[in-house]
This record gives sequence, C-alpha cells and structure tokens, in this order.
Amino acid sequence: MPQAEDPLPLLAGKPVVLLLSGGLDSATCLAMATGAGARVLALTIDYNQRHRRELAAAADLATLYKVERHITLPLDLRGFGGSALTADIDVPKAGPGSEIEPGIPITYVPARNTIFLSVALGWAEAMGGADLLIGVNALDYSGYPDCRPEFVEAFEAMANLATKAGVEGTARYRVHTPLLYLSKAGIVRAAAAAGLDMGRTWSCYDPTADGKHCGRCDSCRLRQKGFAEAGMADPTVYAAAA
Repeated sequence: MPQAEDPLPLLAGKPVVLLLSGGLDSATCLAMATGAGARVLALTIDYNQRHRRELAAAADLATLYKVERHITLPLDLRGFGGSALTADIDVPKAGPGSEIEPGIPITYVPARNTIFLSVALGWAEAMGGADLLIGVNALDYSGYPDCRPEFVEAFEAMANLATKAGVEGTARYRVHTPLLYLSKAGIVRAAAAAGLDMGRTWSCYDPTADGKHCGRCDSCRLRQKGFAEAGMADPTVYAAAA
C-alpha cells in the first residue's frame, strides 16, 4: 500500500524509471529523485496528445537534471480516441471563479496510467531495476481513476505477478508516489523545496497558438489554485485568468 510519505532517499544510487510528462507533478518527482541521489531513467510518452508542448518541457527538464537516460517513446493513442486529449473533442473550459466539476472528465485518457506504467515496468525489468516513479495525486486532481492509491497498489501487485523478475523473486517492484497525498499547494511547496524552476514545466491541456497556457482548462485552474494556496508567485504565462 502506498504510504503518505514515500521514502525516496532509499533510492540513493539505485536506478528508477520516472514517467516524465513535463508537467509540474512529474517534474517535482524528478527534482526530488535527483536530490535523493537516484539514478533517474526518464520515460516520456508521445501519445500524440493535444498538448504536445509538454514534450519539449520534458526534454528540457531531462537535460537540465542530467538524467542517466531519457527516452521519448512514440505510442499514438489518437487511434483509440475517447478523450479530449486524443480526439477531436473540445477541452472543457470554465469562466473565472468556476469550480472544477466532480466526476471523471472528458480529458481522461482511457487507461493512460496503466499503459504508461506498463511500459515503464518493461524498461525497469529490462535494465534490472525494480523502482518506478510517477507523480499521481489523489487530492487536488481532475477525478481520474488511475490517480488513486487503490490503483497504485493494484498495479504494484500486478507488476510482481506479471514479470520474470517478480515471479523468480529476483526483484520486488515498487511504484513510488511521493505526491499521492499532497494538495496542489503542497506539490508547489515540495517543488520549491526541491529547487525546481516551475516556470519550465507545462500543464495546459489546450495551449494557445502563441504558446501560452490557456488559463481555463482544469489543469490550468488546478495549477493556479496550487500557487495561490501556497502563497507563491506563479511564473506561468496564461492567456486568461481562471
């Protein structure tokens, strides 16, 4: 079961496969893992997402933190569709002061974290590691079912059943989730404590043509909420205020 305080310092000197999207959460995990002395192998999935701007942010962060290796893997999920991020469906936008609606939004990409963690697991097993790192969060998030502790626990159990190393007992796979029980404000504070330049991260689901965060999608509004509640200046350039 994932713990409230994930012991990343125990990763010192160990290889860890980090899912690096280029967003604030995964970048915070990168800064934390690097600070803990882990050997970071960064995996970015190019799933032909609408917000492809995040891929450049991921590459920039991987270079900045001098990760041991960074793979950007093409895995085109637009062939499946089913999400505003992978199909011709408008990204929901809300006006100033609006609350994020409950329920699973149309920006949910079917089985995304299951798919991405499975790919990360394959890389970990191939290079003899046993640690995966993902920036999922179960408090201030958009209602995605694959960000919950129950999902992480189930995936970790599956990883130890579905791999040669797990079955033979040569590895015990662990999915590290240091942000799982933090609010968005808590994540902003954790990022600042880890020395992350948060202006280099990308959150927006629907970037403007001139390369700004839209300011009105769920992801932008959560980002703004996090900085506001943390009492910290937001370095992000938004096209509109939430």
